[in-house]
Amino acid sequence: MKNLRLNLIIKAILASVLLFSGIISSAQERMGGLALYTVRDAMGEDAKATLKAVAEAGYKNIEAAGYADGKFYNMSPEEFKLVLADLDLTPISTHQGTVTLENADAMMADVKAAGFEYFVIPVPPMGLFKFNPENRTMGMTGGVENLANILSDLGKKAQQAGLKLLYHNHDFEFMKNEDGVVPIDYLLENTDPEIVNFQMDLFWVTKAGADPLAYFDKYPGRFKIWHVKDMDEQGRFAPVGKGKIDFARILAMKEVSGMKYYMVEQDMTFDGLQPIEAIKISHKGIKKIGFK
Repeated sequence: MKNLRLNLIIKAILASVLLFSGIISSAQERMGGLALYTVRDAMGEDAKATLKAVAEAGYKNIEAAGYADGKFYNMSPEEFKLVLADLDLTPISTHQGTVTLENADAMMADVKAAGFEYFVIPVPPMGLFKFNPENRTMGMTGGVENLANILSDLGKKAQQAGLKLLYHNHDFEFMKNEDGVVPIDYLLENTDPEIVNFQMDLFWVTKAGADPLAYFDKYPGRFKIWHVKDMDEQGRFAPVGKGKIDFARILAMKEVSGMKYYMVEQDMTFDGLQPIEAIKISHKGIKKIGFK
């Protein structure tokens, strides 16, 4: 009887050790970040279940893109923070496309309360962004000097709120405007790196025909977060590792660029691939490429 009891105790201990080891192993496999814009439709339907799926796909960090009326995905900042904590997901950055100089203070207070570190301007704010649905081209009005001044004002507000402000690019910022000025160059040269920095979207830089490494060399330390997004042979969005962008070459310049975090993103999926499946493929891709 004693031997049987001892054997049962030993088996229970071994089972606990194996379970604990599995938990640790699973936790260690969690890595990288996901821009929730990728799964925006699912987030709109069931945010909590979708976040659970994001965690199960292996991601550790998230970038939000669903703020409205003082809430993130219909949750108060405090509730959203708790939901993420329960799933062991870390809020890093959030795209705040509706920011204005008037609402910035209240919005930044919400972003801070939700636990985010970076406040990202996804496009020229305050009605300056222009999109042509016929040819799907993007641009801006108001002039790049005006945009630089707005970003500087918002950067000061973010610093006062305990946040860091980033500007996210598309392709048009890397193309000369009507005055022969490359907007991204102007913004980099006419904003203070103490209050304004950048989120480089590697897909859109590639789409514009620019070289990320050239920008890292010329403006070291300014690109705090990357959007890791691949491009297929047709020029469409693709899961990471399934396209033609040489991420290993770019990753080798991580330190020079100033990159602190990276976020996998895929704006659209094609050929029947669902976003949840796409993020799983991308997670395998970032591991293979060498992202940590």
